[in-house]
Amino acid sequence: RQIHLQITELKKLVEGRVRPDLESLENNIRSLNEELEIWTDKAGAILSQIKESTRIQEAINQIAMQMADVEEQYRLAGHLYHVTHGKNELKVTFERYVLASFLEDILAAANTRLTGMTNGRFLLKRQKERAKGNAQSGLDLLVFDQYTGASRHVKTLSGGESFKAALALALGLAEVVQNHAGGVSLETMFVDEGFGTLDPESLDQAIETLMDIQADGRLVGIISHVPELKERIDARLEVYQTDSGSKAAFVFAGEA
Repeated sequence: RQIHLQITELKKLVEGRVRPDLESLENNIRSLNEELEIWTDKAGAILSQIKESTRIQEAINQIAMQMADVEEQYRLAGHLYHVTHGKNELKVTFERYVLASFLEDILAAANTRLTGMTNGRFLLKRQKERAKGNAQSGLDLLVFDQYTGASRHVKTLSGGESFKAALALALGLAEVVQNHAGGVSLETMFVDEGFGTLDPESLDQAIETLMDIQADGRLVGIISHVPELKERIDARLEVYQTDSGSKAAFVFAGEA
């Protein structure tokens, strides 16, 4: 009886309900499992792609940093290239910059000689202003004239004045080279012509300058045809023409 009552109650509970299609549910479960497997594979592939993308991004960032370093080095090297090749505001190459530094020393030494030969009138200067157009700057020479109180290009000097400036530069160059040559002494100097362009006073000043150099223990040789020099030079090698050709002979002071 008790079992009968339970059966009656269970019938009341299932009354009006449809019996589930277990086969269909099993098919749905199987289909869902297959779809889950597909999405799991896709998720794994996406995760793998994320990891690879992260690795690539880190590699790109590292390369970008290296490129930035290389670009900075290239920028610095390019800047140095432009500076050393005169592509700068002053249009002065590195070579000219070094030469200009030596030229300043040469001019300082030359002006001590030029001042004496010109009674303090002229001083040589290096033109520091930028050259016009595409011309290189840094080694052009100017002469400061005490009479006018202004500077002008050395090309405006007369023949005699140019000779004095050239002689002063040669003497200044010899002095600077000797000072930078590790103690090497330049004991001999030859001056070739130019004396014929000098007036008597300038000739005396030039000779006195050379005599001062000789008094310091250097040998100064003068190559010239100016007759006035014969009276000032104690030892000469004279070259003269004869019917049989040119001849040379040493002549010393006091000889007939």
